[in-house]
Amino acid sequence: MGLIERDEALACLDQLLADAVAGRGRVALVSGTVATGKSELLNVLADRAMERGALAVTATGSAVERDMPLALLGQLFHDAPLSADDRDRAMSLLFEGTKAGLAAGDSDGDNLDAQVIHGLCTLLLELAERYPLALLVDDVQHADRASLVCLAYLARRARLAKLLVVFSRTTFGAVTEPAWQTDLLRPGQSNRIHLEPLTGEGVRQFAEQRAGTEVAERLAGRWHQLSGGNPLLVEGLIADHRQAVAETGAEPDDAVAGDGYASAVMSCLHRGEERLLEVARGIAVLDDPESLDRLIGLDPQQVAQTVRALTAAGLLSMGAFRHPAARAAVLADVHQEQRAELHRRAAVLTYDRGASTRVVAEHLVNASDVRESWGVTVLEDAARQALREGRVDAAIRYLKLAWKACTDDRHRVRIMTTLVRAEWRINPRTSAGYLPELTGALEKGVLRGSDVIVLAKALLWHGQFRDAEHVLDHLAALGDELDPDTAAELAATRPWLRCTYAPFVAHLPKTTATVATVSASRRLAAARALSSVISSSPGPDLSDTLERILRGSRLDEMSLDTVESALLALTYAGHADKAAGWCDMFVEEAYTRRAPSRQARLAVVRAEVAVRMGNLAGAARYARTAMEIMPPASWGVAIGHPLSLLIIASVAMGDFDDVREQLDKPVPEAMFQTRYGLHYLQARGRYSLAAEHPGLALRDFQRAGDLMSAWGVDTPGLVAWRSDAAEAYLRMGRPLQARKLAEEQLNRCTGQMPRAQGVGLRLLAATEQPRHRPMLLRQAADLLQNSGDLYELARALADLAQAYHALGESRRAGMIGHRARALAEGCEAAPLRRALSQNDDWDSGEPAQAPVAGGAAATLSDAERRVAALAAVGYTNREIAEKLYITTSTVEQHLTRTYRKLSVSRRSDLPANLYTNLTPTA
Repeated sequence: MGLIERDEALACLDQLLADAVAGRGRVALVSGTVATGKSELLNVLADRAMERGALAVTATGSAVERDMPLALLGQLFHDAPLSADDRDRAMSLLFEGTKAGLAAGDSDGDNLDAQVIHGLCTLLLELAERYPLALLVDDVQHADRASLVCLAYLARRARLAKLLVVFSRTTFGAVTEPAWQTDLLRPGQSNRIHLEPLTGEGVRQFAEQRAGTEVAERLAGRWHQLSGGNPLLVEGLIADHRQAVAETGAEPDDAVAGDGYASAVMSCLHRGEERLLEVARGIAVLDDPESLDRLIGLDPQQVAQTVRALTAAGLLSMGAFRHPAARAAVLADVHQEQRAELHRRAAVLTYDRGASTRVVAEHLVNASDVRESWGVTVLEDAARQALREGRVDAAIRYLKLAWKACTDDRHRVRIMTTLVRAEWRINPRTSAGYLPELTGALEKGVLRGSDVIVLAKALLWHGQFRDAEHVLDHLAALGDELDPDTAAELAATRPWLRCTYAPFVAHLPKTTATVATVSASRRLAAARALSSVISSSPGPDLSDTLERILRGSRLDEMSLDTVESALLALTYAGHADKAAGWCDMFVEEAYTRRAPSRQARLAVVRAEVAVRMGNLAGAARYARTAMEIMPPASWGVAIGHPLSLLIIASVAMGDFDDVREQLDKPVPEAMFQTRYGLHYLQARGRYSLAAEHPGLALRDFQRAGDLMSAWGVDTPGLVAWRSDAAEAYLRMGRPLQARKLAEEQLNRCTGQMPRAQGVGLRLLAATEQPRHRPMLLRQAADLLQNSGDLYELARALADLAQAYHALGESRRAGMIGHRARALAEGCEAAPLRRALSQNDDWDSGEPAQAPVAGGAAATLSDAERRVAALAAVGYTNREIAEKLYITTSTVEQHLTRTYRKLSVSRRSDLPANLYTNLTPTA
């Protein structure tokens, strides 16, 4: 019955009570599945009995007392208001019956003395003659057999007494009625009331009474879905809702299944038979009804019957729990040893039926034990699949158990290296614990093949260079003994070492091994591209090659080095704008694959890209994100890269307190034998310059230069130490030394390095006579605008404005200074903006406009954009005409159309970041 039908059931029982009070005895059975309100119904009936002047005597069956003769009947007599003599008589009869039953081993009560039965029932019937009596027995299915015999005797004599006997029974989906129920209920002399779970409308009315109309209207449907209409479960959900509101102060959007719901689930199960709990535990472990009988050792018919009962109770739907919280509550209630044994059996069952390796592996991990010969293989297969799908945590669990269970030393080492790779995706620091054992395995000759390269890379990352040299020397000693796959891997490792750990390249032999796979080919090509970028001049088609590599790459188990090398090669080669989009895509992929260390390393590359595009705030944000995702202790020697980028960006933005905080962080001395140390030296030198310590800055820049020269990676695209050192010399009042370094910088630049060229020209201009500076600075501005570095462009324009002012060209100085200040504000370069704002004598005094891109600017034609870009950096119409080989009239027409499209009226209002493909002029 639903909620309304339940009221009708209460009305029916109330009428039976009235009949009993009038001398027409009645017997009734209230049945229903677990927690459908039977006990509550009997409690209300007890209150009604007292209101009618009747005595309510209650008892509750218990599974633990089922083998105790007359245990339930004893409850009735203890609750009944008997006289002293009657109570003594009752206790004597109970004692006699219990003693006799226990002595004879007669827990079924079949041989209970008739005098005892008659005497006990007579006492209750005599009591009913004095007062109308309501005997209410809850959970009668748990009653001992002797008590049932007495109750049946009493029920047969109730018709002529002022007696109402009501039993409640929890049903479990049995097809036939138990024999004791037939004894208690005589046809035509008893009433049967069956309580069904609440309907959807019943849940709404139930919830309305306890949680209010608004909440009931919104959540009743979901509560009915999660409870199956079980009132106890609905109560738990309502309690969880109240708790959520109390904790958050707001109404949750959906139903909350928390502690209240979990407690209600377990209450339902513990109220029923032990079989109910056994089957629920089996389903919590193995959601396969067809195998439950073998899992928990019950007859298939019993399992099917119990599943029906659990479904009727609202706990299951379609053979599974209605909410994960229910499954979690059931599993938490099982002792660890029993739960592990269930999972061990489930692993065998799922393996035998051909389930996926993931399913079998999860059971093995939950069992924390592998006894079957196939267990290790299954765990390894599941780990490989998990890594492909981005479930790194699961893969690590599988590999740890496989490593623990494996008995073959060589196989264990292979598992451990796979584990190192997997844990590296989460936190490289955790891999450090495996390195001593892997190193020992190398000494024993157990560690072989590409696993040796994994060990070498891990040792290098953690700055354990002496051990790394030993491993690399071991690889070199093998020579022709290397298998083809390892030789191919070694071929890609050599250029990778040159790019990052250059001093250790000499420990590896050169190899001409053939690369067998596409992914290995990409890894080799990317490493060679990066090596060529930082050691020589990149070719004109380099960006196309790198983008083809990136287009075919994904962040699978082995490709991070490929992606990272390709992105850095693009960035160092002067294509930061192209690298940005690729980097964002791979950062997103790393996030979806739940690989924090990969997210962090790619965030550093993104910060490098941002620095080279003048996005100072973005660079600082990306660098901070990298160190938040992966703490400094996990970075090893690579900590120098995110730290350096954060310092460089913060110096340019004027956030010196943060810079000092970053410089106070300890860094490993081994870092200065790596590429990361070069970046750190540059960043520390930049801060020293800003802090007016050019001598200290020069020392760091020159140290970086010495290392780069020794390692054969002295290119401006990596670390432009000559430009930085030239600036330090200028601050020290030594222009000749500055000029020499600036010229050397320019001589090392090719047409593919507009950013490095532009910075070099800006510094060279500072060493020239004032009349020669504008030409060099305009060339620098052209190059920097093409490179996309807005911060360096702002610096060049600021110098150009100063140069024009020194020559007395105030109008030009004001216009260009205004544009430089707009760029500085857009880059959030506070020191540069303040310096520009102090030049009131040549600044226009108008509010600077932030640089724009896209929108109206996107409507410009290529020709209009080229003209506007040159006008924006101070070229006159005649100079633009000469530069672009067009007439002055054409320039004027282009500018007129540009002003109209951009809704501006003069040159000083033109956007400062109109990117063009201008060819620099001498």
